[in-house]
Amino acid sequence: MAHTPTGEDPALSTVAVTGADGFIGSHLVEALVARGDTVRALAQYNSFGSWGWLDRLSQDTLGRVDVVPGDVRDAGCVLDFLRDAEVVYHLAALIAIPYSYRAPRSYVDTNVSGTLNILEAARTLGTGRVVVTSTSEVYGTARSVPISEEHPLQGQSPYAASKIGADKLAESYHLSFELPVVTLRPFNTFGPRQSARAVIPTIITQLAAGERRVNLGNLTPTRDFCYVRDTVAAFLAVGAAPAGDVVGRVLNAGTGVETSIGHLAETIARLMDRDIELNQEDQRFRPDASEVMRLVCDNRALRTATGWSPQWSLEDGLRETIGWFTEPTNLAAYKSTEYNV
Repeated sequence: MAHTPTGEDPALSTVAVTGADGFIGSHLVEALVARGDTVRALAQYNSFGSWGWLDRLSQDTLGRVDVVPGDVRDAGCVLDFLRDAEVVYHLAALIAIPYSYRAPRSYVDTNVSGTLNILEAARTLGTGRVVVTSTSEVYGTARSVPISEEHPLQGQSPYAASKIGADKLAESYHLSFELPVVTLRPFNTFGPRQSARAVIPTIITQLAAGERRVNLGNLTPTRDFCYVRDTVAAFLAVGAAPAGDVVGRVLNAGTGVETSIGHLAETIARLMDRDIELNQEDQRFRPDASEVMRLVCDNRALRTATGWSPQWSLEDGLRETIGWFTEPTNLAAYKSTEYNV
């Protein structure tokens, strides 16, 4: 059963968010509520009654959100969820790259078929705008830098391949049916509430738990780390920009600055005032040909189309993230000694 916010006028237009129970999705819901939008949030159904990270939002914020348990893999559920929505931000996805080696079909079911359900429902209902979430992983290892939207797509993992499939479905629905789709392609977002399968929470939680010897995989790859508030601002920007500036386009969101994993670990240790020894574990390495060695964003198209620009430096974002993760109640939600695939 859906949770209906108090005092909601059913005549008001609604902004829908899939994957609202996740890391970026929960931050986006907060920002939409703060902006004054009527928000409908899809949280993946489970028998525990958990709404994921939405459960951590303030009661004032959550009281203004219509939380709907459901699943993007179910077309009927998606159709009901999008009914009367003016804009949908589609973030629901399986995202862990290591687990995509183990269970690739589940990534196709969620990331490809789930996106198809969103697009088809939006087409049926005449939704005003569909914002599809891509990932910089679709580019694979950079052939040229910085990486623009014209860079070739390379499916170097089942996860990346599933997201390429979703992106191309979005493109096809715009070209075939004139569906008002814009695809936002964030680079490596980080911040509070991120899963421990990502490198920054992996480092912080191990250090916060008192470990000096931090277990990681390959230290050489570089990434473009974008603080979650900047990524959310990019979502808001493409959701509200004039149609002629963004609809039918793919737009990168990143800082344009690349940082190696090894340097990142040393930076976090310095900010936490901890000594660190890096231990590379075989299980944390991707297969050689699957590893993406270099990612750095060309964000000029998004800047020009919307006026968006990143406001957070890596170190400022890391300070905020460290502060959140080192709160005992937050740290307790993570298993710092386990390798999270």
